[in-house]
Amino acid sequence: MTTIRWGMIGCGDVAEVKSGPGFYKARDSTLVAVMRRNGALAADYARRHGIARWHDDAEAVIAAPDIDAIYIATLTDSHRDYTLRCAASGKAVYVEKPMAMDPAECREMIAACAEAGGEALGRLLSPRVAAFPQGARSRRRWRDRRCAAGPIAAIRSATGGERLRRRCRAVARRSGTERRRLLLRGGLPYLRFLDFLFGPIEDLHGVAGNKAGAWRPEDTVVASYRFASGVFGCGAWCYAADHDFEMNEIVGSRGSLSFSTSEPLPIRLVRGGQIEEIAIADPPHVHQPLIQTIVDELNGVGRCPSTGESGARTAAVMGRLLTGFVAGPTR
Repeated sequence: MTTIRWGMIGCGDVAEVKSGPGFYKARDSTLVAVMRRNGALAADYARRHGIARWHDDAEAVIAAPDIDAIYIATLTDSHRDYTLRCAASGKAVYVEKPMAMDPAECREMIAACAEAGGEALGRLLSPRVAAFPQGARSRRRWRDRRCAAGPIAAIRSATGGERLRRRCRAVARRSGTERRRLLLRGGLPYLRFLDFLFGPIEDLHGVAGNKAGAWRPEDTVVASYRFASGVFGCGAWCYAADHDFEMNEIVGSRGSLSFSTSEPLPIRLVRGGQIEEIAIADPPHVHQPLIQTIVDELNGVGRCPSTGESGARTAAVMGRLLTGFVAGPTR
């Protein structure tokens, strides 16, 4: 196996624990250099994580001959530019969620990486994805006949959603375009997971609005959809509630599974009138299992389940849900 040498563009909060250490702790992987526009903060991150080099200019990472792949962990509105530059330099790319500002940017990023012989990759979801099988054949077997603790048989529907207290002052200070994507990013892990299990969404209906008037972007989104596999689904996301809550449910002909994509809560299996809870703790660095699949794929072993194509499909779904929404007044 070859050791994949990573560079990181953006080393803020998301890279501190969730992702950054995974690049130097994953098997056959090392983190060579990090970049942040604030050089002092980049230097501090490198010192605390034992990284050999730090930079305040992304080009130093993109052009480095001793870097094979680059993790982009900046704000969404810069993902396209950095990805195109990395692809032009022949680097593999791992992009934080959301992948881009809109589906058009996603397609451009995918095309650039394909032309360069690489692929745009993005995070799939929380560590609880490890409880669900990888590969189309394994997913079909799980859906139809078994799960971690027994069968729920033919899948009928999938429902999900999230409620958050109105506490997004930091988000409200961002640019209007960036805010809009940040507020719906809570639905990204769930929608990408459903794409992973049931295939693309073929039929979609939804509404988005600003119910609280606390900021310009949408704070409430409701959607219904049908997957290519025939499974029905619906979701509701409210960012102006009085409490925090996130839970999803897959209903089968012989039972149901409830799970969270963002919190380390037990998967709840209901079958034959019996309830069983399957506890799955978060690993220390939640990105590390996915990082390992990327490293393995770059080494020609296996296939990462999260690709630019799946990220683009999710971006397209989100774009359609927000079609027709007009930003309201800031209060």
